[in-house]
Amino acid sequence: MGRSNARIPVVAGQFYPAIAGELRKQIETFVTKGVTARDAVACLLPHAGYIYSGRVAGATLSAINIKNNCVLLGPNHTGNGPEFSIMPEGSWQTPLGEVKINSLLAKRVLEYSKHIESDTLAHQYEHSLEVELPFLQYFKDTLEIIPIVVASDNIERLKEVGIAVAKAIEDSVLCDSTLIIASSDMTHYEPQNQALKKDKEAINAILEMDEYRLMDTVKKLNISMCGYAPSIIMLTAAKLLGAKKSILVKYETSAETNGDKESVVGYAGMVLYQ
Repeated sequence: MGRSNARIPVVAGQFYPAIAGELRKQIETFVTKGVTARDAVACLLPHAGYIYSGRVAGATLSAINIKNNCVLLGPNHTGNGPEFSIMPEGSWQTPLGEVKINSLLAKRVLEYSKHIESDTLAHQYEHSLEVELPFLQYFKDTLEIIPIVVASDNIERLKEVGIAVAKAIEDSVLCDSTLIIASSDMTHYEPQNQALKKDKEAINAILEMDEYRLMDTVKKLNISMCGYAPSIIMLTAAKLLGAKKSILVKYETSAETNGDKESVVGYAGMVLYQ
């Protein structure tokens, strides 16, 4: 993991610029000007290369007051580590500097969940959380994170983890200073018209804040939404913490960037408010 339990970035220079000045300049192009940022309980963000998903991430985060603590929930693309992996201490490095882990809150999540394990292996080469960090740092350079990577499709376990996250936040008296973020891209490598139809159904389930409908929709329509499991955890926790409304801020596909409508990836930015 690197010196002093610091997680070193693995997709800097690929998904986003590795040089701080270039990175800030690129993020600046994705920020929506003149938007009134609001407090939010949770959000859904994409995690692709910034040239593809940056507009969606930028528009979504422009609408949110980024809080001091961010619970990051991402899918496990590597297959490394246990079913639910939390890195409970240390820090993450990005070209924009160091982001510390809120070890108190992370350890509370561990205490409340019988499924989550303390682990660094699942995080070492996983990009789904790393890609969110520079955007978050751009808007708030003092935040701390609670990084959780998920490799489960068992809805009862996912909901139990969501309950544990909500309880940990409530009991640490950090409700008003914690944002829950689910990291996910939508349909992968299908024709544009097909991706739009499938992603609309998944988005509607999140708009209705119905985690069971999201799971059923993903399975029934065979939607290759890589972060549906983190999204189920996010929905469960957010509702327990008082979220009552979900909105879609922006949706695009990779065709917006490369013009290829034969094989697209979808990106959605959504926010859950009280």
